[in-house]
Amino acid sequence: MDVLIALIPISLFLGGLGLAGFFWMLRKGQFDDPDGDANRILSPDYDDKPKE
Repeated sequence: MDVLIALIPISLFLGGLGLAGFFWMLRKGQFDDPDGDANRILSPDYDDKPKE
């Protein structure tokens, strides 16, 4: 039972850290175009060789 005194705050801290990281990535625009790359590869003008 004494272990719960340590595990509950640790789990809340790690959950808050993950939530803060998610909101930080959301603010940076990480999730703005999730379907763009998937659709871009299917277009006929897709070039699989990178430009030099």
